[in-house]
Amino acid sequence: MGFLESFSDIRTLLKNIDLDALGKLSKKVDLNRMMGVVSKMSEEDLGKMLKFMEAGSGKKKAPPVVNGDFYELSATLTGEDREIQLKVRDFMETEIRPIANEYWNKAHFPMHIIPLMAELNICGLTYKGYGCAGKSALLEGFIAMEMARVDSSISTFFGVHSGLAMGSIYLCGSEEQKQHWLPIMQRMDVIGAFGLTEPEVGSGVAGGLTTTCERIGDEWVINGQKKWIGNATFSDVTIIWARDLADNQVKGFIVRKENPGFVAEKMQDKMALRTVQNALITLTDCKVPEKDRLQNANSFKDTANVLRMTRAGVAWQAVGCGRGAYELALKYTLERKQFGRPIAGFQLVQDLLVTMLGDLTAMQTLVYRLSQLQDGGVLTDEHASLAKVFSTLRMRSIVDHARELFGGNGILLEYDIARFVADAEAIYSYEGTKEINSLIVGRAITGESAFV
Repeated sequence: MGFLESFSDIRTLLKNIDLDALGKLSKKVDLNRMMGVVSKMSEEDLGKMLKFMEAGSGKKKAPPVVNGDFYELSATLTGEDREIQLKVRDFMETEIRPIANEYWNKAHFPMHIIPLMAELNICGLTYKGYGCAGKSALLEGFIAMEMARVDSSISTFFGVHSGLAMGSIYLCGSEEQKQHWLPIMQRMDVIGAFGLTEPEVGSGVAGGLTTTCERIGDEWVINGQKKWIGNATFSDVTIIWARDLADNQVKGFIVRKENPGFVAEKMQDKMALRTVQNALITLTDCKVPEKDRLQNANSFKDTANVLRMTRAGVAWQAVGCGRGAYELALKYTLERKQFGRPIAGFQLVQDLLVTMLGDLTAMQTLVYRLSQLQDGGVLTDEHASLAKVFSTLRMRSIVDHARELFGGNGILLEYDIARFVADAEAIYSYEGTKEINSLIVGRAITGESAFV
């Protein structure tokens, strides 16, 4: 908007102000205080106030505020937690949304956002001590949702660093390792990655990794490859999981980017999560000192503990992706006109919107309860897996309907929804495919294992 347009808008606004009424109001209320209160209101609360005011004015009412939290689950957060959620939302709207398509299209990561994200002070949010906040899994879920609501790539970057990398050290590291690494990772002075998946071993990681480790004196020698490793092209440390040749058990290692024999090569030509920098890692006689072995990671069961914790976060990401797509579609239907009226007024459009909202609300209530189970210390693999299966399936349906509502514009990046459609495919697949997670739940409810 140019200066003249801005000045014209201000002049029009001043003409519409009833100065006499304003003077009378100032005698009854403290206008400065009132403006301060209004400026701090969330978008949803402000919309509700305006809706109430318009209802009594007799004027043509404005469309409802676009809000994917139909059952108002965020209202159950404490005031402090709600403030953190809205702080993350503001960051995503002001710092990420304006650049999301540009970096996604170029397949580059906006490195300049890391110090800005660090200021949010939300890394390792649920961990106790080590500079971390010790907050609830429920709040962590809302934050994952807020990030994915705008850009699933940024949500994935954060989940890898704060969840998988920091989580591996928090759950499997020695006290000395936690004291050293977690505070600097919490401040994002050091960025982490997580190396489990291999070129020929994805869903079958529990059955045996091909990457091996062997202890020789006070060092470990690691050989093998890891694939699809997010953040690894620029991370300072990568958690590498390898099979010990001595006892055939899985061990975890904090591998520094400068370790000899460690090479991370950026994967090219992805169609989803293009902003995430995934790497093919090759470890050739990579030497890691014993002090950098995760001291409490002695089998794949320890690895699974990390995955159980983060799989819940991926379910929340699916909710965020679905919510972002729904809100984009609803906003578009309110603005797009055909046959002389907004397409939001057409029956078939409303039917699709309600279907999307129903799926989204079911997802939200499911992951909400999932986080309550996690906070209660009773989360199981099957709990997390069911949420991942259902949420990613419904997410796919929501983004599909959303793209449909955009018509031909839905395939143009400038309308955002195309990015959501593509990124949903990655969320659907990582942290355990639908099939693997279904078998985890199936085993729990039948008592029979159907794994090969």
